[in-house]
Amino acid sequence: MAKMSRGLRNLNPGNIRLGGVRYKGEKAVSSDAAFRQFESIEWGYRAMFVVLHTYAVKHHCHTLREMISRYAPPCENHTESYIRRVCEATHLAADESICTTDGAVMTAIVAAMSEVENGVAAKMGDIWRGWELFISDFGPK
Repeated sequence: MAKMSRGLRNLNPGNIRLGGVRYKGEKAVSSDAAFRQFESIEWGYRAMFVVLHTYAVKHHCHTLREMISRYAPPCENHTESYIRRVCEATHLAADESICTTDGAVMTAIVAAMSEVENGVAAKMGDIWRGWELFISDFGPK
Protein backbone atom coordinates (compact mmCIF):
# COMPACT_ATOMS: atom_id res chain seq x y z
CA MET A 1 0.00 0.00 0.00
CA ALA A 2 1.30 3.46 -0.90
CA LYS A 3 2.23 5.86 1.88
CA MET A 4 -0.37 8.58 2.53
CA SER A 5 0.77 12.12 1.67
CA ARG A 6 1.63 14.56 4.44
CA GLY A 7 -1.32 16.77 3.48
CA LEU A 8 -3.79 13.92 3.82
CA ARG A 9 -2.22 12.65 7.05
CA ASN A 10 -2.63 16.18 8.47
CA LEU A 11 -6.20 16.45 7.07
CA ASN A 12 -4.73 19.51 5.33
CA PRO A 13 -5.15 18.69 1.63
CA GLY A 14 -3.84 22.10 0.60
CA ASN A 15 -0.63 21.77 2.64
CA ILE A 16 -1.28 25.11 4.31
CA ARG A 17 1.73 26.12 6.37
CA LEU A 18 1.62 27.12 10.01
CA GLY A 19 1.22 30.85 10.52
CA GLY A 20 -0.50 33.60 12.48
CA VAL A 21 -4.06 32.96 11.28
CA ARG A 22 -6.16 30.26 12.99
CA TYR A 23 -8.77 28.50 10.91
CA LYS A 24 -12.00 26.95 12.11
CA GLY A 25 -11.47 23.24 12.64
CA GLU A 26 -7.70 23.59 13.03
CA LYS A 27 -6.15 21.52 15.79
CA ALA A 28 -4.98 23.69 18.68
CA VAL A 29 -1.55 22.07 18.66
CA SER A 30 0.03 20.67 15.50
CA SER A 31 2.41 17.74 15.77
CA ASP A 32 3.77 18.80 12.36
CA ALA A 33 6.45 21.45 12.74
CA ALA A 34 5.66 23.16 9.42
CA PHE A 35 2.06 22.48 8.39
CA ARG A 36 -1.36 22.92 9.93
CA GLN A 37 -3.45 19.97 11.04
CA PHE A 38 -7.26 19.92 11.00
CA GLU A 39 -9.93 18.00 12.91
CA SER A 40 -11.33 16.58 9.66
CA ILE A 41 -10.62 16.74 5.93
CA GLU A 42 -13.68 18.98 5.46
CA TRP A 43 -12.11 21.64 7.70
CA GLY A 44 -8.90 21.36 5.68
CA TYR A 45 -10.84 21.97 2.47
CA ARG A 46 -12.69 24.88 4.09
CA ALA A 47 -9.31 26.44 4.90
CA MET A 48 -8.28 26.17 1.23
CA PHE A 49 -11.45 28.02 0.20
CA VAL A 50 -10.76 30.68 2.85
CA VAL A 51 -7.18 31.15 1.64
CA LEU A 52 -8.22 31.56 -2.00
CA HIS A 53 -11.09 33.88 -1.07
CA THR A 54 -8.71 35.99 1.04
CA TYR A 55 -6.33 36.20 -1.93
CA ALA A 56 -9.17 37.62 -4.02
CA VAL A 57 -10.57 40.04 -1.44
CA LYS A 58 -7.42 41.23 0.30
CA HIS A 59 -4.68 40.75 -2.31
CA HIS A 60 -6.70 41.28 -5.53
CA CYS A 61 -5.80 37.88 -6.98
CA HIS A 62 -8.67 37.04 -9.33
CA THR A 63 -7.20 34.47 -11.73
CA LEU A 64 -5.71 31.01 -11.34
CA ARG A 65 -2.32 32.40 -12.32
CA GLU A 66 -2.46 35.08 -9.61
CA MET A 67 -3.86 32.78 -6.93
CA ILE A 68 -1.55 29.83 -7.55
CA SER A 69 1.51 32.07 -7.94
CA ARG A 70 0.82 33.33 -4.42
CA TYR A 71 -0.25 29.93 -3.03
CA ALA A 72 2.64 27.96 -4.51
CA PRO A 73 5.39 30.53 -5.22
CA PRO A 74 8.24 29.71 -7.62
CA CYS A 75 10.79 29.82 -4.79
CA GLU A 76 9.20 26.60 -3.41
CA ASN A 77 7.33 25.05 -6.35
CA HIS A 78 7.14 24.48 -10.08
CA THR A 79 4.42 27.14 -10.20
CA GLU A 80 3.86 27.14 -13.97
CA SER A 81 3.39 23.36 -13.96
CA TYR A 82 0.99 23.69 -11.02
CA ILE A 83 -1.04 26.35 -12.89
CA ARG A 84 -1.07 24.24 -16.07
CA ARG A 85 -2.32 21.13 -14.21
CA VAL A 86 -5.13 23.04 -12.49
CA CYS A 87 -6.14 24.71 -15.76
CA GLU A 88 -6.25 21.33 -17.53
CA ALA A 89 -8.32 19.75 -14.77
CA THR A 90 -10.81 22.63 -14.49
CA HIS A 91 -10.93 23.72 -18.15
CA LEU A 92 -10.33 27.30 -16.97
CA ALA A 93 -7.83 29.65 -18.58
CA ALA A 94 -4.94 30.75 -16.38
CA ASP A 95 -5.90 34.43 -16.73
CA GLU A 96 -9.68 34.01 -16.56
CA SER A 97 -11.37 35.96 -13.74
CA ILE A 98 -12.74 33.72 -10.98
CA CYS A 99 -15.55 34.35 -8.49
CA THR A 100 -14.53 32.77 -5.18
CA THR A 101 -18.16 32.36 -4.10
CA ASP A 102 -19.08 30.21 -7.13
CA GLY A 103 -19.30 26.70 -5.71
CA ALA A 104 -19.04 24.80 -8.99
CA VAL A 105 -15.90 26.67 -10.04
CA MET A 106 -14.21 26.71 -6.65
CA THR A 107 -14.81 23.04 -5.83
CA ALA A 108 -13.25 22.10 -9.18
CA ILE A 109 -10.25 24.35 -8.48
CA VAL A 110 -9.74 23.00 -4.97
CA ALA A 111 -10.11 19.39 -6.20
CA ALA A 112 -7.39 20.00 -8.79
CA MET A 113 -5.12 21.77 -6.27
CA SER A 114 -5.58 18.94 -3.78
CA GLU A 115 -4.56 16.42 -6.44
CA VAL A 116 -1.43 18.45 -7.25
CA GLU A 117 -0.59 18.74 -3.55
CA ASN A 118 -1.23 15.08 -2.64
CA GLY A 119 -0.79 13.06 -5.81
CA VAL A 120 -4.23 11.43 -5.58
CA ALA A 121 -7.70 12.45 -6.70
CA ALA A 122 -9.74 14.24 -4.07
CA LYS A 123 -13.09 12.91 -2.89
CA MET A 124 -15.68 15.38 -4.15
CA GLY A 125 -18.03 14.69 -1.23
CA ASP A 126 -15.33 15.90 1.19
CA ILE A 127 -14.71 19.00 -0.91
CA TRP A 128 -18.41 19.86 -1.07
CA ARG A 129 -18.71 19.48 2.72
CA GLY A 130 -15.74 21.84 3.05
CA TRP A 131 -17.47 24.23 0.64
CA GLU A 132 -20.63 24.23 2.78
CA LEU A 133 -18.55 25.08 5.86
CA PHE A 134 -16.89 27.90 3.93
CA ILE A 135 -19.95 29.39 2.23
CA SER A 136 -21.97 29.44 5.45
CA ASP A 137 -19.43 31.99 6.75
CA PHE A 138 -18.45 33.81 3.55
CA GLY A 139 -21.49 33.57 1.29
CA PRO A 140 -24.19 36.16 0.74
CA LYS A 141 -26.11 37.02 3.89
